[in-house]
Amino acid sequence: MATASKPSVAPTTLRDRTLRAVRAEVTAVAMRLFIEQGFDKTTVDQIAAEAGMSRTSFFRYFATKEEVVLGHLDEVAYRVLDSLVARPESEPVWKSLRRAFDSVIEETAALPEEHLRTACMLKDTPALKARQLGKQLGWHDVLGPEVARRLHVPADARDPRPRALVAAAMACLNVAVETWTAANGAIDLSTLVDQAMDAPAG
Repeated sequence: MATASKPSVAPTTLRDRTLRAVRAEVTAVAMRLFIEQGFDKTTVDQIAAEAGMSRTSFFRYFATKEEVVLGHLDEVAYRVLDSLVARPESEPVWKSLRRAFDSVIEETAALPEEHLRTACMLKDTPALKARQLGKQLGWHDVLGPEVARRLHVPADARDPRPRALVAAAMACLNVAVETWTAANGAIDLSTLVDQAMDAPAG
C-alpha cells in the first residue's frame, strides 16, 4: 500500500543555497539580539543593521520578525512526517507518533543550549508562543493524512480520530518541552516525552 509523504523536491540550486546561507546568518544575528535585549524590544531595523542589510532586504528573507524564530517549524513538520511514514505498518499509531518525534528530540539534543534559549524566549514572550502554537496547527494537516491512512479511515473532517490523535500527541510533546525548559534542560527530553505520551493511557 502506498504511503503518504511530502511532495518531491527539486535539486537544490545555487540560489537556494545562497538564500539558506543568508537566512541562517540573519537568524544567528537576530537570535543574539533577542537573547540580549528580549524579543519584544528588538526591532527589525536593529536586526537588519547588525546583519549589514537594509530593512527592505530583511523582508526579502523573512515575512515577519516572528518568522526568524518560528520559520523552521514547517520543515520540522515534514521531518516528523518522514519519520512517521517510515514506521512499521503493524505498529500502533500512537507509538508511531511517539517514535516520529525522535527527530525533534535528536535535533534538540544536538544543540541543547541553543534550543533551551529559544524555549525560554518562547515561554517569556506570550505573543510569540501563541504564534508557535498557531504554526503547529499546520502539523495537523501534514501528519493527519498519514495517521488516517494507518487507521484506515477517511482523511477528512468526517472522522475526528486522525486529527484528535495528532492534536493529543502534539500537546504531549509541548508539555514535555515545557517541563524540560522549566528544568533548565536538566531532565532528558526523550524521557519526558515518553512520560507525557504514556499519561493518556494511565
